[in-house]
Amino acid sequence: MNFISDNAVGVAPEIMSALAEANRGPSMPYGADDWTRRVERKMAEIFEHEVRVFPVATGTAANALSLACLTPPYGSIYAHEEAHVMADECGAPELFSGGAKLRPLPGAHGKLTAETLDRALKRDTTGDVHQVIPATISLTQATEAGTVYQPAELQAIAEVARRHKVRLHMDGARFANAMAFLGVPARQVTWEAGIDVLSFGASKGGCMAAEAVVFFNPALAESFGHRRMRGGHLVSKMRFVSAQLEAYLTDGLWLRLARHANAMAQRLTRGLSTTLPRLPGARLLHPVEGNELFVQLPASTIAGLRQAGFEFYDWPVEEGTAIRLVTAFNTEAAHVELLLKTVEELAGRATVN
Repeated sequence: MNFISDNAVGVAPEIMSALAEANRGPSMPYGADDWTRRVERKMAEIFEHEVRVFPVATGTAANALSLACLTPPYGSIYAHEEAHVMADECGAPELFSGGAKLRPLPGAHGKLTAETLDRALKRDTTGDVHQVIPATISLTQATEAGTVYQPAELQAIAEVARRHKVRLHMDGARFANAMAFLGVPARQVTWEAGIDVLSFGASKGGCMAAEAVVFFNPALAESFGHRRMRGGHLVSKMRFVSAQLEAYLTDGLWLRLARHANAMAQRLTRGLSTTLPRLPGARLLHPVEGNELFVQLPASTIAGLRQAGFEFYDWPVEEGTAIRLVTAFNTEAAHVELLLKTVEELAGRATVN
């Protein structure tokens, strides 16, 4: 019973069918195919804006290559201290940008605030040739804590970015989950909110291996094609990446799949809220707004869940033991109910003991 990650699940049937269909006959390579052209048009419709779209196979490539377009080698990138670009990409943003410096910043529940960014940018805008220059802010939507930036929060950050003349990048590995939670037009949390470039995630949402870099200012995309090729991320049979994205975007499939994942997370949240008070020190660590829950639990409860067959990651916290539970587009409601029943039983044993 998988709650370990939305990376651990399979491929949505609609995506697999699209791959089979794309396998009929030959097609031009390296993105000169009909699927890739249609994906760009679909993205323009979804965001209601002119865009340049570049499919890639991994989220790390999407983030690192897009940040390289926005940040010179002598520039700095500001991101939350727990952001994927900061903690989980093995220096790829530094590599592809030619040495840009990452500036980690704190923030409650995985979020940066306009105030925190303003202080950091004021501190680092020295004009001193010995120092790197502020160049880019990278925001994660939904965040590594499973929370979601509201349009007003993004707009406040964008105002700071404009004042300090830095660019805004969004890591949208779970962008669909954020949009399913917000229920607003995609434009409101991207280009209308000041985002220059979006790493649009699809692999976690139901695709096999497909992400897209979306430029809302086409002029910023001038070097991306060469960077993607030089970095080894221009897929020769690009139609198979683009076919996944096209199916994912067709008839709102991306949002339907995300809504299911979010609904399973909300069911877990409601169920746990009645049980956690009965377990010593147990609590939700962050608001649940996407498809991730971070739960502090007694070590005996965590061991009991694993013994019952549930899979999840431990998530270290200073206050004690915690786990991360991730729901996906195909999480079974029966597994959710069984997990809640198991926690209830373990809480009962803890009360008796």
